[in-house]
Amino acid sequence: MSLTLLGSALALPTAGDGEGFHAPSPQEFYWPIFGSGDWTFTRPMATFAISILILSVALVALTKKAAIVPSKGQWLVEQAYDFVRNGIGRDTIGSKDFLRFTPLLFSLFMCILLNNLFGIIPPIQYPTMSRIGFPIALTLIVYVVYHIAGIRKKGPVRYLSEMIPRGLPKPIYLLIIPLEYATYFIIRPLTLALRLFGNMFAGHMLLLLFIMGGEYMLIHGGIGLKITSIGSFLMALVFTAFEALIEFLQAYIFTLLAATYISDAIHSEH
Repeated sequence: MSLTLLGSALALPTAGDGEGFHAPSPQEFYWPIFGSGDWTFTRPMATFAISILILSVALVALTKKAAIVPSKGQWLVEQAYDFVRNGIGRDTIGSKDFLRFTPLLFSLFMCILLNNLFGIIPPIQYPTMSRIGFPIALTLIVYVVYHIAGIRKKGPVRYLSEMIPRGLPKPIYLLIIPLEYATYFIIRPLTLALRLFGNMFAGHMLLLLFIMGGEYMLIHGGIGLKITSIGSFLMALVFTAFEALIEFLQAYIFTLLAATYISDAIHSEH
């Protein structure tokens, strides 16, 4: 059992307290370590720092002695890099412009993937991206990059003008212009951050519910509930495997959308 689940379980009332099962709440995602107010250092901050340290050490260690015949570790890194470089960067942005954005895309993918997988890796079992601040921070990086890339490629006037589709009746532009600008400057970054946050938050809440509910029924319930707790634990196992797939897909989708937004910003209309 992870520290998150253990701490939540210890907070549950016993049968003698006269209270029933307490479902997990958003407070399970905060976990302050030290400090207070705006200067609180929380568990998500610690796990994110750990992920950066792990990625930095692992990538340097596995690639500093690169060989023509790769070791298993080097091969894994190369497969991940090729997946992002060719499967996302080149296919989405195009062979002419993708290379300069590949380091950003690879960093985003690896960082999000590891922090998502923390949700099912003991003893952490805490998806960092379930705290909205982290998806927002990564989205702001993508937001700045694709707007700057578009402005540098086309100039500010042409960049803004190409956001508006051509050939529509003039009265329609009264509606289309604000909608298009809202899409590029507000809706895209908002949905990019919320999609990642929402999936990680909901998935971790369900895992907490299955495990804490099963534990409560096993420890505090009668014989019927003790038998029922087996189903709850089995669902937790099944959902853990499903969550691993979702965590990979969310890292892929975030990176793919980042590449799509960059491609839209630097390429002209056809």
